[in-house]
Amino acid sequence: MTLAIVLTHSTVASTQSPSQRAQPTIPEFEVASVRLSGPNQRERNGLYIYPGGEVRCNGCRLEYLIMRAFDVQQFQISGGPAWKDLVSGDSFDIEAKPPKSSSSARSNPASPKSAPSEEQRQMLLALLVDRFQLKFHDDTREGPVYLLERGNGELKLQTPKDPNAIPWLGGIEGGMIYRPTGVAGMNASMQLVAQRLSRYLERPVIDKTGISGSFDFKFENEESDPHGEITRDDVVSSILTSVHGIGLKLTPAKGSVETIVIDHVEKPSSN
Repeated sequence: MTLAIVLTHSTVASTQSPSQRAQPTIPEFEVASVRLSGPNQRERNGLYIYPGGEVRCNGCRLEYLIMRAFDVQQFQISGGPAWKDLVSGDSFDIEAKPPKSSSSARSNPASPKSAPSEEQRQMLLALLVDRFQLKFHDDTREGPVYLLERGNGELKLQTPKDPNAIPWLGGIEGGMIYRPTGVAGMNASMQLVAQRLSRYLERPVIDKTGISGSFDFKFENEESDPHGEITRDDVVSSILTSVHGIGLKLTPAKGSVETIVIDHVEKPSSN
């Protein structure tokens, strides 16, 4: 998790006086359009990165935008109005371009689905502060975490078939892990595995494997019943089994859980 890159600028959105807020400014988009999604916008939470650093968001909820700006999971966001919700909240379409002098303007991502750079995430934060009047503070407390570690069995991690593929982790059917049928990864590092699993386990996952590089892997949980009633506990249990099946393990522990607390936010006016 990389909260520090933006939390050092949290005074931008605090209640301190201008003199107290004298901090180096964070990067901003040169041009940005923000509007409520129209009735024909069927996509939800689609964020895309294009050559030249352009960022487009289709049907993005505020909570999702905060997640991407801070590089955190939903469970690490607290407070705020109901309309921010990741699923049921108001959706927004955003088109934003960085200044030509920025490093983002010289970028050429391998795919529109590539993750935003550190600079682009800071620009997204600046947009949220400016256009959504976002004010926030960070809070750190001890809470439950998982440690991703090497297990006692054989590691079943393969060299990526395509080392240039977009790193991915999800269900064996593709997409997100909605069913307790297993876990698959493509060109995925252990850091990415930890980050993505934290989304489903709803607690931080800390990489303690000591394994470098990226891998392909797949484990099918043959004991699951994909056609029966599925609960969150079923999905969590399947993840724990699947991780063990590829030679790793998730060990419950206590650790620091960093949270973004929303103090104030407003709906932006369309432009």
